[in-house]
Amino acid sequence: MIASMTGYAAISTEIPQGSLAVELRSVNSRYFDLHFKLSDELRVLEPAMRNLLSAAIVRGKVECRLTFSAYAGKDHNQQLNHELLNTLLILNKTIKSTFPAASDLSVADILHWPGVLESDAVSLDELHPACMTLLQSAVQALLLARQREGEKLQSFLLERIQQLRQLVQDLLPSLPTILASFQERLLHCLQTAGLDENDERIRQEFTLFANRIDVDEELSRLQGHLDEFEHIVQQGGVVGKQLDFLAQELNREANTLASKSVAKETTHAAVEMKVLIEQLREQIQNIE
Repeated sequence: MIASMTGYAAISTEIPQGSLAVELRSVNSRYFDLHFKLSDELRVLEPAMRNLLSAAIVRGKVECRLTFSAYAGKDHNQQLNHELLNTLLILNKTIKSTFPAASDLSVADILHWPGVLESDAVSLDELHPACMTLLQSAVQALLLARQREGEKLQSFLLERIQQLRQLVQDLLPSLPTILASFQERLLHCLQTAGLDENDERIRQEFTLFANRIDVDEELSRLQGHLDEFEHIVQQGGVVGKQLDFLAQELNREANTLASKSVAKETTHAAVEMKVLIEQLREQIQNIE
């Protein structure tokens, strides 16, 4: 099955030290683009989390949020980071010597400074396995959400492909009639102008022009592209870029068909094709 790049998953769990929650959001992107929103104490887990996510997801812009909330009311031993305190003291003196009017750091400022208070309540060694297990579950939930969205996209694409096939099939039988009718109109114009249609030069130009307005080749290429498009959609996998290329080729043939049109039937079919192809191209942007 094909998969969408759009998906969402949120999972939480309780551990003895507190509550863990993972939130994953995914939208379309040309490449794999991963962003983390982690608290300082969990930032060290980012490389392992990145490896896990990049192994499971090929394309899409993914945002990963991991939060940990320690249980309130527990007796957590908090200690001051003396090394950081000394650094703050030096910085405070340096700033005061340059700007005497500057205010000193207050006790509240120091206590709220990131990293000043250290807690031994929860160690990273305790959190790491639980975080990675929870993230793995969230990734699986995200992949399932993207697959469900991909099923909808697959149905949409196959429906549009069938409509394009029908337009081609409806137009093919009428091509000889369209060409013959145009030739008759052109011949009438020549006769009205007093030109001899049997003149060799006129006959050559007539033949060349008839070849230029023949759209049988464009319709054959359209059928070939539609066959390949349907095959790739049904095959599944990471096929977004392939489908985008084929949609461009379909649009190219529809444009040529419109430019060669000498009858309202062909023009109408070309316009309908371009509308359907544009719908395909819009939805393909969401496919992994």
